[in-house]
Amino acid sequence: NGPNKYPGAKYVIRPDGKRIRLSYVQDLEEVAQVLEPGFVVERHLMDGDIVLFNRQPSLHRISIMAHVVKVLPYKTFRLNLCVCTPYNADFDGDEMNLHVPQSEEAQTEARILLLVQNNILSPRYGAPIIGAIRDFLTAAYLLTKDDTYLTRKEMSYLLAAIGYDGELPEPEIKKPEPKWSGKQLFSLLLPRDFNHTFRASFSPEIEVVIKDGRLVKGVIDKNAIGVEKANSILHRMISEYGPETTRSFIDKLVKLLNTYLNMRGFSFGIDDLEIPDKAYKELEKVFEKLNQAFEKLKANYDRGKIEVRPGETLEQAFESNILQIVSEAREEAGKIARKYIGDKSSAVIMARTGARGSPLNIDQMVAVVGQQAVRRERISRGFTGRVLTFFKPMDVSPKARGFVYRSFTKGLDPVEFFFHMAGGRDGLVDTAVRTQQSGYMQRRLINALEALYVEYDGTVRSMDEGKIVQFLYGEDGIDPMKSYHGEAININALICRLKLDERAGKPASNSEIEDLVSKYEDKMPLKILKTLKEEALKRGLSARAAEKFFKEAYKEYLKNRIEPGEAVGIVTAQSIGEPSTQLTLRTFHFAGVHEASILRGLPRLIEIVDARRTPSTPMMRIHLKRKYARSAEEAQKIARQIKCTTLEDITSDIGLDLRRNAVIIVLDEAAMRSEGVSVRQVDQAVKSLKLKYERSGKTLTIYADEKEKDLDRLRSKLMSLKVKGAERITKAIVRYENGEYVILTEGSNLKKVMQVPEVDHRRVWTNNVREIASVLGIEAARAAIVRELKQVLDEQGLDVDIRHLMIVADMMTLNGSVKQVGRHGVVRLKESPLARAAFEISVQTLIDAAVRGEVDHLRGNVERIIIGKEVKIGTGLESLLMSYPGVADG
Repeated sequence: NGPNKYPGAKYVIRPDGKRIRLSYVQDLEEVAQVLEPGFVVERHLMDGDIVLFNRQPSLHRISIMAHVVKVLPYKTFRLNLCVCTPYNADFDGDEMNLHVPQSEEAQTEARILLLVQNNILSPRYGAPIIGAIRDFLTAAYLLTKDDTYLTRKEMSYLLAAIGYDGELPEPEIKKPEPKWSGKQLFSLLLPRDFNHTFRASFSPEIEVVIKDGRLVKGVIDKNAIGVEKANSILHRMISEYGPETTRSFIDKLVKLLNTYLNMRGFSFGIDDLEIPDKAYKELEKVFEKLNQAFEKLKANYDRGKIEVRPGETLEQAFESNILQIVSEAREEAGKIARKYIGDKSSAVIMARTGARGSPLNIDQMVAVVGQQAVRRERISRGFTGRVLTFFKPMDVSPKARGFVYRSFTKGLDPVEFFFHMAGGRDGLVDTAVRTQQSGYMQRRLINALEALYVEYDGTVRSMDEGKIVQFLYGEDGIDPMKSYHGEAININALICRLKLDERAGKPASNSEIEDLVSKYEDKMPLKILKTLKEEALKRGLSARAAEKFFKEAYKEYLKNRIEPGEAVGIVTAQSIGEPSTQLTLRTFHFAGVHEASILRGLPRLIEIVDARRTPSTPMMRIHLKRKYARSAEEAQKIARQIKCTTLEDITSDIGLDLRRNAVIIVLDEAAMRSEGVSVRQVDQAVKSLKLKYERSGKTLTIYADEKEKDLDRLRSKLMSLKVKGAERITKAIVRYENGEYVILTEGSNLKKVMQVPEVDHRRVWTNNVREIASVLGIEAARAAIVRELKQVLDEQGLDVDIRHLMIVADMMTLNGSVKQVGRHGVVRLKESPLARAAFEISVQTLIDAAVRGEVDHLRGNVERIIIGKEVKIGTGLESLLMSYPGVADG
């Protein structure tokens, strides 16, 4: 067909390497005649070819997957909507790249490792990342809700759309005409022996039940077929029936839902947001109440009668109180709006099925937009004493500080519009800054961890130096992607599959189960065996059932183990780097209270992997021993004892006596009482300076000695003199948590605090990892890194498997001290000069290496890629030599 007629070919390459361009050839038949084995024909892409598809930024490995080609007219790439999530793609002009693997080997690898259906589960948290989104979820809910019934005509139209070939089930309604329920139609897609129960996101109080492949009760929505939902239908299906079944299920489901939604119709208009006039009257009452609450608060503030919490100024207390009343008002207004908008509204259906939007969006459209914030505070900058000239100076009312009283359907007035714009701009700036920071962090992580891989003995080693980083990957050898949302073995599914509950014999004794455990002791990690033992005893399995249970669990364990050659370091770096773009950039305050501002989100994540000497907000949580933890007075006393107090904190006046060459200090009794300082402590502190001094009542006179001529220097030395407490602890607050009093501090001094007799030293916590390493040793620091990383990610609702965090912690503490992930820490320790130069400050690194005469042995991945060698990771770990019978013998 030549190059211009599809399907054709562009070039023919002869065995001697000469290329024939077919657009210049007159007689194509002639070229076809001379073809023989050894010629290469470069043909057009055809249906069924395998290609790699990718969207930048490639933040994790599922940003590039293999698809099977279907050639269509026109010049755009078209892809199934279910794979948008891993690519993070949408259809507003995104560009994507397509690569066509040429060699037989590359195509095979793509088919085995990169095919979309083999990547349904995310390696970040072991739950599906490919599944139904947006409209499909709406359609699934509309199809499976209780009052959906289909006629024979509709039923056959929908089944024809998915090419269903089989019997129709018995109709649920037989007269006057036969009608099938939407649940029956959905059930036709499920495998016959599929059993599952879970809760839907539309109404979590009702359990969804699937029995023997039939949807008996409940609706299908995001929790059933959506992305990033553990324990969904998709999740169970892929773990029990494998990727092929799941692929065909998703394919058919999406076609079915699309056809159904086209047939039924679903629209969203302004009338979905209409609420009656009496609702607006109720809303006005809410705002009146808000204004009254503000007036009352303002009056109290002017009289200085506001409750000020420890560590707050009067202004901060006032602001945090206002924020509280405006958020309560917004909440109440939202409740009123939701009362009048029913479940039938398209907006509510979309929000509750998880298709798009949230109740907050509906509240803002219908009831009230609410407080606009810049840097998480009310908008306050603008003209002197006011934001805009529309307000009187020093007006701090909600309206003057960015509270928008109207809803989007009613429309904002110009001032409100301005505030809304300021809030929106803040969001845009935040996003831009965040992308940079998280991108750099991910690059550092990848560079630090790229050499890690899993060896055939299950250990994690570094490619370049062959060091062992973990003896067993993640302490149980399980691949997070194959795990059931972090669990090594999904026990419920196992019991369900073996149908063990039904044949109840005599429950096995403890010793019988112990024997089973000892049988598998060297085959499975102890943690898993412990879980299995507890389950077997709890469910009262008979000895035979227990044996079967353990055998099946062992099979499952082997199936879920990580593959040798897996590049675990890079997967870890991606699993932390990719979600970090969603972290916030802010310092938060304890539940809206300015008692202690605490660094969270992305800056804290970066601080942890940077292994800073001191965190920017060092904190401690101090648990007390039993007898002290019950009483507030005792806890308060200990808190005062721990807090560092300097002489300056308890001084009301200070003067210099030049005649006597002395410094005179007047003590402040009230301050001494509130800080819990006795006169004896002051005496001891001053004595430690070994200077001559005298005290009469509250007045101290300290004489400078011969060496100390400069009185100003002596004064500043005295002011910073510690009277009591542990250094660096600037604040100590007592909080009541889980039935005991706990002390929270700003500043951290682990060694000193652990020595306080009333403190329960086993439960003292600090967020300073370096300090933990120096006081409690490197293992404690490793555990602290894992815990801190987990806490930051959990706070933001991001799901990252703990095994990934362990790898980072192990890499940072590999050499017995805490090293940062970056050019001064983990990367600097690499022995390959090329790998170091590829990261940062390349020229200097190479010059230094040349001066020292370093040799690069090309063991790691970076250096091998630089000079174009194959990387010894994954499929490159082994090279296979085959001798063909008859050929090798000559």
